[in-house]
Amino acid sequence: MSPWQGGRFGDRAECVLAPNADFMTLDGTNTWVLREPGARRSVVIDPGPLDEGHLDAVAEAAGEVGVVLLTHHHHDHAEAARAFAERMRCGVRALDPAYQLGDEGLGDGDVVEVDGLEVRVVGTPGHTADSLSFLLTAEQAVLTGDTVLGRGTTVVAHPDGQLGAYLDSLDRLHALAESHEVTRILPGHGPLIGDALATLDYYIAHRRERLGQVEEAVARLAAADHPEGIAVDELPRRVVEMVYADVDPVLWGAAELSVRAQLAYLTERGGLL
Repeated sequence: MSPWQGGRFGDRAECVLAPNADFMTLDGTNTWVLREPGARRSVVIDPGPLDEGHLDAVAEAAGEVGVVLLTHHHHDHAEAARAFAERMRCGVRALDPAYQLGDEGLGDGDVVEVDGLEVRVVGTPGHTADSLSFLLTAEQAVLTGDTVLGRGTTVVAHPDGQLGAYLDSLDRLHALAESHEVTRILPGHGPLIGDALATLDYYIAHRRERLGQVEEAVARLAAADHPEGIAVDELPRRVVEMVYADVDPVLWGAAELSVRAQLAYLTERGGLL
């Protein structure tokens, strides 16, 4: 498989890949530049980290920018938003007011229109409380930030992220794919996904499977002989060691965030702990 390098997709989307690859960001952050064919201004989504070389590349691809949009507040997506917008003399629209530049926020149901390009905002909380996705109807595509990745699965970043909200968001995206409003996913990390419905089927099934594994791990730990008991703060790591035994330990810190979200979800719904 060739490494992901970004590039142009369809008539309206171009990915400029940020040079911040690591085990959490995959190949790096995808900064998406959207423009209606023949239009003067563009929309830039997630300018990414504060890296001058990357921002120069984004500026070259974007030309005149009408607005910067943010999928969520995480550093690898949003750090450069204000500096880039000031450079391009435009605003930043985000759900979190701390990241906005200008008078306009952003929320579920909003429609952003720039020189004929239409972007519909879909609230998809769960990875973070402020996570948004952007529906590019003309391309039957959705830009998902970290809600759906181009490879692997995402972290529910507890306590800001909530599993119940995340499952609802996956269902919402699945409904868009099932109705054929969306056929492709343009993620915040990793390659474009050509079969949105199959990927969302997998994401939902995987999350349900992991939830069952966590529930089983807690039951096994409770049934074992622990003379001193298991401290509440120790439980998530013990569950990670059981459920994610086949995963590189370098990822266990991220897995623990998701396990904490899963434990909170199970507790809320069934008094698990």
